[in-house]
Amino acid sequence: MGLFDKIKEKLTNEFIDIVEWLDYTDDTICHRFERYQNEIKNGAKLIVREGQTAVFVNEGQLADVFSPGTYTLDTQNLPILATLKGWKYGFNSPFKAEVYFINTHLFTDEKWGTKNPITLNDERFGLVEIRAFGTYAFRIDDAGKFIIDIVGTDNNFTNFEINEHLKSLIATRFTDTVGEANLPIELYAANTSELSETCQEVMQPEFQSVGISLEKFYIENVSMPEDLKKEIFEYSRIDKLDLDKLTKFKTAKAIEAAAANEGGTAGAGMGMGMGFVLAQQMGGMMSPQMGGNQPAAMPQQAVPPPMPVAVQYYYASNGQQAGPVSFEQLRALFANRTVNKDTLVWKQGMANWIALKDVEELKAFLGGSTPPPLPGA
Repeated sequence: MGLFDKIKEKLTNEFIDIVEWLDYTDDTICHRFERYQNEIKNGAKLIVREGQTAVFVNEGQLADVFSPGTYTLDTQNLPILATLKGWKYGFNSPFKAEVYFINTHLFTDEKWGTKNPITLNDERFGLVEIRAFGTYAFRIDDAGKFIIDIVGTDNNFTNFEINEHLKSLIATRFTDTVGEANLPIELYAANTSELSETCQEVMQPEFQSVGISLEKFYIENVSMPEDLKKEIFEYSRIDKLDLDKLTKFKTAKAIEAAAANEGGTAGAGMGMGMGFVLAQQMGGMMSPQMGGNQPAAMPQQAVPPPMPVAVQYYYASNGQQAGPVSFEQLRALFANRTVNKDTLVWKQGMANWIALKDVEELKAFLGGSTPPPLPGA
């Protein structure tokens, strides 16, 4: 063996290539390993760390993919690349190939939001607009597909470059999902967890088509115009409160406030009136206990008959029975569009459920009335 052969062998043994990537950033998804003219020596060491995948590409064609581990690069570890290059009996000289390292760890706390309001058609409030925003998390699931479809020849691909594409995809699919859900407008904000899960299922195939797995998807807030929010709150209060109890409560508060105004004539009169009422009640309680030489009891006043029982109505809402409600409560429900002229209602004495517009005393809700024909006309 000549002198130059010994020097060549020594250099070859001492300078075996090591192909690896140390990631010092939090946002790099894909990094292309840079070599002079993309040449890699036979027997080079490939080191793939946890959270990485190495992909070999030959002249734009996907070749071999390596999971975490240490490899010696030869025809046995590069079967697809060897086939593409036509190596039948191995190789001893440097070979050319592009090596891409893919970061496969979870990218978390990525932001998304609707750039423009989403228009929905609500049965009670008509056309309304909402906005939404939240976060999502993803990881690269298919490194080869991701490089071919997304990265291309980019030598340092970051999550910032893919986020704009993903956020547009999310906004489009979110709009479709909430539109098809057809929920009452106030329930979008109250059911963010269920809606988040549904959106993730809908979006997952779109992400996987480019080698990405959508691991988490969260809707943090669904907002709407302030005037619509106030209207929904008022409707909610009317729907939940018993109007009769509310009226009695407000009346009692008004009496209490008037009686507390001791400096005014109205307050004094109110206080005297309440005193008389209390005295009568106490006298009534003590009268049965009086006996012996006590004065004869005053003749009892006539007791009025009981108040007639108010008519209670039941109504149909989303295929379910609701109620009972009073006449005034039903009028309020009609005013805020919870019920309409075609809503089925029932009260005691009716044989079947009939439309509100066909109940005689409820026709007043519709506005206007037509007098019956004149006799003899």
